[in-house]
Amino acid sequence: MKAAILTAPFTIELVEVALPQLTSTQARLRVLQCGVCTSDVDLWLGKAVEKLPARVGHEIAGIIEEIGEEVTSVSVGDRVAALVNGGGFAEEIVVDERLCVRVDPNVAYPAVAEPLACTISAVESAAPALADDVVIIGAGYMGNLVQLVTSLKGPRSITVADVRADALARASALGATQVVDTCRESLSDAVRERCNRDGADLTYEVTGVSAGLDLAGEVTRMSGKLCIVGYHQGGTRAIPLADWNWMAFDLINAHFRKTETIMRGMRAGIRLVNAGILDASNLVTGSYPLSRIAEAFELATVKPAGFVKAVVEP
Repeated sequence: MKAAILTAPFTIELVEVALPQLTSTQARLRVLQCGVCTSDVDLWLGKAVEKLPARVGHEIAGIIEEIGEEVTSVSVGDRVAALVNGGGFAEEIVVDERLCVRVDPNVAYPAVAEPLACTISAVESAAPALADDVVIIGAGYMGNLVQLVTSLKGPRSITVADVRADALARASALGATQVVDTCRESLSDAVRERCNRDGADLTYEVTGVSAGLDLAGEVTRMSGKLCIVGYHQGGTRAIPLADWNWMAFDLINAHFRKTETIMRGMRAGIRLVNAGILDASNLVTGSYPLSRIAEAFELATVKPAGFVKAVVEP
């Protein structure tokens, strides 16, 4: 079967690989979708520490084609999302039964499961309360998912900040109370006017850059919560820790590595998706076959106006 191998920065090749033989607790999936993640793009750009060549892709969904003799929770023909460490940009993949979650056949974007799991774990850790004033700094794909999930918690307001007009328009369409172009207006002033001069009860930083952290510190109220969702890779970040100490911020690191935590989020996310309560399918702005996977990576790197998320559909 064909699989994509990242052999060097900006170079991805399709090769024939053999699947490992199934164990008694594994399933073989025909891959339907695999999302292009920021961590994949870092490998593409040569920024990540992982050695190349590497098989990439971890946001997958597929159809079960074969199961081991001890598998009981899924069956051949089931549509599932699965948690994998890599290798998702392929025609097929083998995965443990315990890492599969069934997805309804009518769901258009089943590969949302893994990023949605990260989002749900982030929001659950931040624990927004009813009637909280919330700020989201960064209106890209993950910022959009954070907005969708947080809105289910019953906030009084959600303010979304970004520097891109198309991203802010999308945040408005997703139901943001107000949007702020930080190149044109003061986020701090807009938030304090909305929040009776006190600042946000909860701020999510979803940019992955120092400027996003700076803004988060400026708009969060004393003893408020500051949740770092952004993917901060490369170099170091400087923060005014004395100010943050004085403000008594509750700092939340919204990054998770334990399999059981991610699977709990994946199961919750897919329950919402299957029920039609949460639909992120309109965030997919490009779908590509394996033969055009390089185009998906190039778009995810450049992020032209209107781009949100690319998926590969083998």
